[in-house]
Amino acid sequence: MNQPLAIVITLAAAYLFGSFPSAYIMGRLRKGIDIRTVGSRNMGAMNSIYNIGFIWGAIVLACDLGKGLGAVAVAHWLGGQAGLTWLLYFEMLAGAVSVLGHRFPLWLKFKGGKGGATVIGVILYFIPWGWPIGFGIFLVLLAITRVPTISYGLAMLSFPLISWLIYHNGRYVAFSALLMLIPFVGYIPRLVEMRQKGGSWKRVFSRKSVKDRF
Repeated sequence: MNQPLAIVITLAAAYLFGSFPSAYIMGRLRKGIDIRTVGSRNMGAMNSIYNIGFIWGAIVLACDLGKGLGAVAVAHWLGGQAGLTWLLYFEMLAGAVSVLGHRFPLWLKFKGGKGGATVIGVILYFIPWGWPIGFGIFLVLLAITRVPTISYGLAMLSFPLISWLIYHNGRYVAFSALLMLIPFVGYIPRLVEMRQKGGSWKRVFSRKSVKDRF
C-alpha cells in the first residue's frame, strides 16, 4: 500500500471509529432516550451508567476505550505496511482524530461527548502501565471523593508522570498532556454547572455517596 492511501484510509477509519455513538445507541436501545438530554447530558460512559444502568454503561465504556485503541492499532498496522518513517507520530495523529470523532460524530450532527474514555484508550496504547496505575488511583480517589467523573479525570493526570517515570519518553509526556486538554476543556462548563447546583466547590469534589449527583 502506498503512503498517501494508507494515510487517508487510516485517518478516515480513526474518525469513523471515534464517531461510533455507543452511548447514544445504548440509550435508545435500552431506555428509548437521547443520552445527550439527560443527567450531565454527556454522551459518555458515566452518564450512561447513571441513566441506563451499570452493565450497559460498562459496555459503553469498553466501546469508547476500544475506539481509541482501535484507531491507533490501525495506524500502526497500515503505517507499518506503508513504511512510514514517522510511524509514532502517525499513530498519535490517528488517536487524536478518533477523539475528535467522538466529540464531533458524523452521525449525530457533530454533537458528541467529551471524549474522556476515548482519550484514555489512545494514551494507554502507548503506556500499558497506565492501566493498573491509573485504575488504582481512580479507586483511591473515588473512595475519598465519591465522585466518579472527578476521580477518573484526576487519575488521568497520572499519565504524563507515568510516561516520564516509567517510559522515560518526553513525546509520550507531551502527547498525553495535550490530548487530555480536549475532554478537560469540554468539562469546564459542566464543572461550573455543578458548582451552581451544589452551592459550593466542596460539593463538587466531595459527596456523601456515589449516587449523590446533580
